[in-house]
Amino acid sequence: MSPSGAVLIVDDELRSLESLQRVLSEEFDVLCAQNAREAEAILAGDLVQVILCDQRMPGETGVDFLRRVRETWPDPVRMIISGFSESEDIIAGVNEAGIYQYITKPWHPEKLVDCVRDAVRLYRMQKEPGGLGSDAKPSHDTLNRVLAERRREQRRMFEFDRIVHEPDGPMAETLALARKATRYDISVLVTGASGAGKELLARAIHFGSARGDKPFVVENCGALPDELLESELFGCKKGAYTGAYQDRIGLFELADGGTIFLDEVGETSPAFQVKLLRVLQEREIRPLGATRSRKVDVRVVSATNRDLEREVEEGRFRRDLYYRLNAFPIHLPSLAERNGDLPKIAANLLDEVNRAFRRKVAGFEPETMTRLRAHNWPGNIRELRNEIQRMVAMSDDDAPLGPDLLSPRIGAAPAVNGPDGAGLLKDQVEALERRIIARALEELGGNISRAAERLGLSRVGLRAKIDRYDLRRDLLQDAEHDD
Repeated sequence: MSPSGAVLIVDDELRSLESLQRVLSEEFDVLCAQNAREAEAILAGDLVQVILCDQRMPGETGVDFLRRVRETWPDPVRMIISGFSESEDIIAGVNEAGIYQYITKPWHPEKLVDCVRDAVRLYRMQKEPGGLGSDAKPSHDTLNRVLAERRREQRRMFEFDRIVHEPDGPMAETLALARKATRYDISVLVTGASGAGKELLARAIHFGSARGDKPFVVENCGALPDELLESELFGCKKGAYTGAYQDRIGLFELADGGTIFLDEVGETSPAFQVKLLRVLQEREIRPLGATRSRKVDVRVVSATNRDLEREVEEGRFRRDLYYRLNAFPIHLPSLAERNGDLPKIAANLLDEVNRAFRRKVAGFEPETMTRLRAHNWPGNIRELRNEIQRMVAMSDDDAPLGPDLLSPRIGAAPAVNGPDGAGLLKDQVEALERRIIARALEELGGNISRAAERLGLSRVGLRAKIDRYDLRRDLLQDAEHDD
């Protein structure tokens, strides 16, 4: 357990307890109890910051238990979770027990984590000199201050400037376009390969927009069958389908006023696309099994690694939905197209891994970075992060990471000559490509747009290859004036 304290979950239902533990343990130290006796034993021996207790428990209600806990252990921030509606009796009990937050079922994982995060922050505020005091009931001003600070932290965390890139690289053009998307409340479609960072860009767009103080929720549309995806996004009523044991609030409703990020939207079925189109057109949702619709005010940012124009032409994606989603298209370049950004990205990822592994690895040896830049990274930033994690785990000290720690598929030194003296096919192809690009730029006076057109490349793609092959700047003397 962290010396700063833990979150204590009290729930007599093992499945519910495990579900809560699984969600919260990704960020917090979690202790579990199935009854009041176990919970009191934990409180007597461990430092607990937050108590999250189920309302329906054998012997006494959660509110009654927390009211009793308040007398002996007043410091932890108390929270209640319940499937009951917020009746006057329950609300009165919540107030008497000094409970910070009342959470109704069905709870959503991201919203629950946010609530517990705010409760931990409130606990720390209580402990600060001149703070709230150990048994103070938080006022609306205090809670608003906690929430406002969390929103400021999120805005800082996902600012565009925190996305690592070189000022003159292809990512700079993408970010300039994305900044413009923050000014207008229209749908955005982010395209790019898996692992390139589409969700990170979507978060930057949200937190940079006028909706930045409202919720940002995420759903991977390719991970669920239609019925579960519809329930997840639009909600459902109890009994709407087999396994729907209680009402469920959909992500569109949770995101009301904010942004919903629909990842891998190209994986959805034609049948589901019809329902999603209706939501976008009517700005209202109808939960599964419900008879009435509900208005929602949500901005949609979607993403796909598919060529949706081709999917439309081949009849796998609805044309009308495509135009609804694609009001503001943004293409995210792959890591292979951002070769000039790789050293900065790798250094940033190494910092993250050092913090996670509690290490102080000093960086990369020059040969290691040369081989990292030579790899084409089909898994993009996700693959690079995994590689750096592996290298740090394999290293025995905090010296710069050497090439011997690289995976075999990445670490093999490129051979200049093969057995027949011809060299590896990959090296020959790259050398030929470099000569062709250099010749085109030279013949066209460094005009990137005209060179890209001649070579059948996008402007962004050609810039990435120029960075990759480190072509001479004198070839690009007119590049700043070729727009």
